Amino acid sequence: MKFTVSSSTLLSLLATTGKVISNKNTLPILDYFLLELKGSELKVTTSDLETTLMGSIAVENVESEGSIAAPAKLMLDSLKEFPELPLTIDVNDTNWEIRINWKSGSLSIPGASPVSYPAVPTLSAEKKELKFDPETLAGGINKTIFATADDELRPVMNGIYINLSENAATFVGTDAHKLVKYESEGACEAVSSFILPKKPAALLKAVLQKEEKPVETAFDSKNAVFRLSTHTLVCRLIEGNYPNYNAVIPANNPNKVLVDRIELLNGIRRVAVCSNPTTNLIRMDIGGNKIDLTAQDIDFSVSANETIACSYEGQPVTIGFKSTFLVEILSNIETPTVVIELADSTRAGVFKPVYDDKQPSSTLMLLMPMMINA
Repeated sequence: MKFTVSSSTLLSLLATTGKVISNKNTLPILDYFLLELKGSELKVTTSDLETTLMGSIAVENVESEGSIAAPAKLMLDSLKEFPELPLTIDVNDTNWEIRINWKSGSLSIPGASPVSYPAVPTLSAEKKELKFDPETLAGGINKTIFATADDELRPVMNGIYINLSENAATFVGTDAHKLVKYESEGACEAVSSFILPKKPAALLKAVLQKEEKPVETAFDSKNAVFRLSTHTLVCRLIEGNYPNYNAVIPANNPNKVLVDRIELLNGIRRVAVCSNPTTNLIRMDIGGNKIDLTAQDIDFSVSANETIACSYEGQPVTIGFKSTFLVEILSNIETPTVVIELADSTRAGVFKPVYDDKQPSSTLMLLMPMMINA
């Protein structure tokens, strides 16, 4: 196997696919890239047994085809030190030595036989297929991934729930304290649902940034495949029943706060410095077109308060929230103005972005309140 490739193109591909490689691999071969050369296309595969990411680039001056397992850390560390220049990679398929030659030098890296590299999972005959608009898929992942849990006891909450219906695709992430529901209008080719784990969702988020063509998606009860123009992601889905998220969204919220998102976010950050480090509780007294933010830590005799102007409809309300969750929610809304819908101090607050015009998608973020000690 011998070919010539641009150093930066190869590094970019290896850096992207290398994100799959886990620090705690059970098989030593999973610390390697699988490189396969067919014609003028170099395919790179990485896997952690749960998630597999494949990417490909075009190479030049192909003298011979072949495949090899190349050590990931050594390859990445070596390629990071090169400026943009052509590299000739020559693989000895007898002793699996990888020789990288360039204009003024060369280096040698020990590879391994590709035979023991795990095979990519295949889908069953009952698979469902559809095409995702890259913006819809990226939007759904971006909006919900921060709200997913890290809960070993409830694994279904460690991923993004994707529900496909006849008129919309719904993405949901929750950790039982906060919940995000992102809905994108448009008919889906497959009416079904699955739970996408956090790691492959984060990988998709990274590779979708430059994607323009529809993402070909197929899934069965255990695995899902996402085909992009230069990458293919195969991942094991989380099995189980997702909680009924609609049941926790309060239907009737008579109290509505319209407030500048950045002003509120910065106010919360300033006041939160004095909150109790265990609870991070911030008290919000809302009424008379203003929000009074208060935080205190009795143990250290520190407290802070700030008043923020808002437009308010409803009865005066006092409610407590965890400041770190408030910051997360407000940071993941992109509009300058946000509406907060409240019922009372014991029911969840609903946060929604305020747009000037009609949007093809809607975002709803929900945060459970905390008890305020009198």
